[in-house]
Amino acid sequence: MLQLNYIRENKDEVLKRLAIKNFKDAETIITAVLAKDAERRNIQKDSDNLKAEANQIAKQIGELMKAGKKDEAEQAKAKTGDMKAKEKQFDEQLKKLEDEMHALLVQVPNTPSFKVPNGKTPEDNEVVFEHGAKPTLHAKAVPHWDLTTKYDLIDFELGVKIAGAGFPVYKGKGARLQRALINYFLDKGIAQGYQEVQPPIVVNEESGYGTGQLPDKEGQMYHVGIDNLYLIPTAEVPVTNIYRDVILKESDFPVKNCGYTPCFRREAGSYGKDVRGLNRLHQFDKVEIVQIVHPEKSYDTLEEMREYVAGLLKELELPFRTLKLCGGDMSFGSALTYDMEVWSAAQQRWLEVSSVSNFETFQTNRLKCRFKDANGKTQLAHSLNGSALALPRIVAALLENNQTENGIKIPKVLVPYCGFDMIS
Repeated sequence: MLQLNYIRENKDEVLKRLAIKNFKDAETIITAVLAKDAERRNIQKDSDNLKAEANQIAKQIGELMKAGKKDEAEQAKAKTGDMKAKEKQFDEQLKKLEDEMHALLVQVPNTPSFKVPNGKTPEDNEVVFEHGAKPTLHAKAVPHWDLTTKYDLIDFELGVKIAGAGFPVYKGKGARLQRALINYFLDKGIAQGYQEVQPPIVVNEESGYGTGQLPDKEGQMYHVGIDNLYLIPTAEVPVTNIYRDVILKESDFPVKNCGYTPCFRREAGSYGKDVRGLNRLHQFDKVEIVQIVHPEKSYDTLEEMREYVAGLLKELELPFRTLKLCGGDMSFGSALTYDMEVWSAAQQRWLEVSSVSNFETFQTNRLKCRFKDANGKTQLAHSLNGSALALPRIVAALLENNQTENGIKIPKVLVPYCGFDMIS
């Protein structure tokens, strides 16, 4: 959530930056917020003046009583009674205005960095890096959904029977490959200085609100109605919420966590060839990296995280490219996002496997995640997160790109984790 004082002091800049995200209601909402803020400050001033006057009269009552002026003291008491009623009225008005401002502010996305390209669709994203040669497959090569059937790695139909479409069952070497990737990603994160955490896979409303999933993405999350809990769409939500209502010290930075969780997304409205097999699931596995950092370091940290994910893809020997997302393709809470896509040789298309984002103070303002600077002043930290990595499309690309007429080769870096170097 944007900080009110920042909006108040930088209205034109806020509107200019929100235009990059193509947020159409920006001026209407920001103008309404500032109008309510001005009204709130006027009422607060009147309330403060009234309280100061009431305190002064209270002192006078004591003096009048000591002086034996009982009638004048009673008149003063009656006056303070009227003033208390007025104070209560002011408090109710202030609460109403604060609630109305909050309801407006949560509708406003994060202001994007000026580094974000203009654009409305994924076609407007900027390719900033590309690595690796696209493999040439043998004549009988097939997409991963055929390979998983041929080698009995994943049973999509059995998943439909048990839960529904988008909930696959991993089997045999398919399950072992999945587990190998999770352990590999976690080990790499730990070696990079991330502390591993294993968080809950359900969160309450406060946690969903803290990282910006609520009230923006209710329709994409599975809701456990009887308990009012949500299945997590990403480990970002519970891991970042570790730092809700926490005041850190500058010496704590950078705070680095990695965590593996299953992730759950309804993906309402998704259909067609682009969702076949592992391309788009309702349940999938992912290792997430999260950092809480000093505001002056967050963009350097974003580049470090981007390079870290790129290093994983290089070790997996997958051709990939890095995109800087345009304003129209960014998430609600992000200030700047890089997407990593791997090349799917059998499908002849790029598949997104990671997003790495800087949220600046958007999440930490909601979370009240703060730190004390060298002068003892409390200010908001910056939060960042990234997929390192999401498994389904990684698995899809590994299977497709490494298929031979005699089986599927396992990248060297994964062999110690899998216990085999070939699926045949």
